[in-house]
Formats: sequence, C-alpha cells, structure tokens
Amino acid sequence: MTRLWKNLSGLVLAFASSIALAQQPMIVEKQSFTLENYTTHGGEAIEEVTVGWEAYGELNEAKDNVILVTHFFSGNSHAAGKYTENDPQAGYWDAIIGPGKAIDTNKYYVVSVDSLVNAYPNLPSVITTGPASINPATGEPYGLDFPVVTIRDFVNVQKAVLESLGVSKLHAVIGASMGSLQAIEWAATYPDWVERMVSVIGAASLDAWTIAGLEAWAQAIKLDPNWNKGNYYGAQAPLDGVTMAQALITHGAMHPSIFNQLAPSQETLPAEGLKSVDNQLPAAEWLYSSSRERAPLADANHILYLVRANQLFVAGHQETLKEGLNNISAKSLFLPASNDLLLMPYLADNAAAHLESMGKDVQLETIDGPWGHLDGIYSIQQKAERISQFLSQH
Repeated sequence: MTRLWKNLSGLVLAFASSIALAQQPMIVEKQSFTLENYTTHGGEAIEEVTVGWEAYGELNEAKDNVILVTHFFSGNSHAAGKYTENDPQAGYWDAIIGPGKAIDTNKYYVVSVDSLVNAYPNLPSVITTGPASINPATGEPYGLDFPVVTIRDFVNVQKAVLESLGVSKLHAVIGASMGSLQAIEWAATYPDWVERMVSVIGAASLDAWTIAGLEAWAQAIKLDPNWNKGNYYGAQAPLDGVTMAQALITHGAMHPSIFNQLAPSQETLPAEGLKSVDNQLPAAEWLYSSSRERAPLADANHILYLVRANQLFVAGHQETLKEGLNNISAKSLFLPASNDLLLMPYLADNAAAHLESMGKDVQLETIDGPWGHLDGIYSIQQKAERISQFLSQH
C-alpha cells in the first residue's frame, strides 16, 4: 500500500510539474534582418531595408517544418510568447501558437516578420524601414520620398528573411486581416513554396466599398495641418490625425455588440453634451482618449503607406484576380468572421468561390463571435482544432 501511494504521489507530482511547465510563458526574442539594395514591386530602389522577426520552435534538419505567420495592419511580428516572464501580455495569437497548441511549436518552426512601413515604428519592439527611416542619400527621414510599397513587397522581404535561414519551402502560411492578404499573395506568387494557406478574416482583393472605407483613415491624417505633406519630422507630428485614424480603425474593427458592452453607457441628456457641441459624449471620449494615448507610438506616414498597400491589393498582382489566383496550388482554408464589418465575409466567400471554380483545394468555415473583425484575433481559439487538422492534412 505504501509503495502504491508513493507511485501515485510520484505520478501526481509529475503531472503537476508538466502542467506548471506548460503554463510557463514561451520566452521569445526579437531579431533583426537587413537586406541591401531592395527593389520594390513598383521598380523603385531602397538602399537598405531592415525588419524585425521572431521565431518559435526549432527548425528541423530538412528545413521543411516552417510555418510563416503574417500579421495584421496594426500588429507586428510578436505573434506569440513573451519577451520576459513579467511581460503583461503575450503575442496576439498566443492562444494557438506554442507547445501542444494548434500551431504546435513542438512540431513546427514558426516565423513572423515585422512588415515594411509598420504602423507603430515607435514601439521599442518594432524594427521596420519606412518613411520615418533615414534616407542614406540625404541623411534626413524619407518622408514621402519613400517608394510606395505593396503587399508583394511585404512578402518579398519575408522571403528574403526565410532564405537567409536556408528555408525554401513553407509547410503553411497563415495570417489575419492584412496578414491574410500576405498569406494568399504568398500562395499566388510563390506556389512552389506554399503547401497550405490559411486566410483569417481576409480577402483576395479589396472592392470599391472597402477601398473607400480605408481612405477615411488616410484622410484623417492628411487633414491634420501638422501632416504638412508628410514633412513633419523634426516638427510637431500630426497626432490629431493619427488619433482620428486609429479611432476609425478601432471603431470599424469592432461589432456594435461588443462596442456597446465596452463603451460607457449614456444618460438621455448628458450634461456636458448639452453645454457645448465641442464637448465629447462618453462613448466618443472612451474611443478617442484611448486612441490619443497610443498616437505617439504610431507614425502618420507609415499608416498612409499601409493604407495604400492594402488599397492596391489584388492577389498575385496580375491584370485580373482570376489570373492572380490561377497559379495557386496550396490547399487553402478561409476563416472569415460572421460579424466582420471591416473585411466583410463576402470577400472571403468570393475568394474561395474563385478558387473552387478553378478546381483548387479550398475550404471555408466561419468564426462566430461578438467582436466583429477582431474575432480573427480574440476568438481564434474557436478554430484551433480546425487549424490543427488542416496543418496535418497531406
């Protein structure tokens, strides 16, 4: 009996230790990559491009266990784990990336790269070349002299990072929102690289409605007098315009059901609102004050360049979407969010329908939740098993 108790005690302790180990955060490190003399998809030269990147898991000897995670508009390469044990928040998809999770770092080497012209170059954890970077030819920030870049350019820089690691094949590429555009661009442009593609809250091209909606973000910045045609470095930054742009982004990314839960409720006749039209009402103050706090971390020109990259997007960057999608050979999984008001589900439906009509291997499932577009981040665990199964398919 004593021996049995000892054995059981040992099993309990071992089980408890394994749980504690599983709960420990995955500690990650931001690394830097520099590419000399990069030529954009539009044919313009950038003397030097530098981006940050992160990796989770181990690259196998054959270098064929790589999954690339491409990030959303306001995100960066911090997709999972923490930089230190005391970090208050893990990477945005930590729920599905890590040991034993849907994107299992015991099996896969997961790589994520900061985009060119990242929206938040003033974050200490972001490394990115863009309009705020110093132009070697002048010794001053590029401003609007920086070339217009496309989703293809983001992909090409990621490809250079992977090639520097000796990688020439992706087990899968997966991304949400702007990351979904990069994921399908990978599959369309480099079909020999991509075996599986997962598009979360995504699209294969943007329609007129969506392009016009994104333009509101850009106009908010351009109407700030401090923007000064992009020439504000060393002067007062257009933080009012950035505040407005970020508020529009947040408002568009949320569904009314969650916004109404989080924003303060309003009395029938708010006293401050009755005093002056210049006084903000509670819900607006909640949205704009949060945006105002984050504004110094962003760069106005970087946001404009990201907006343009998204507006220009057609998968494959061919004359038509059909031509652009024709080369895709990867198995494709689309995961639109049912309540998405930013990249509405019909965009993913259209992309999947195009691929299906070409006889491609395509699947589609809907994410349900209260967050709207943000369900692709906050409700992604809902599709963890589906993603895991898809990644395991032969």
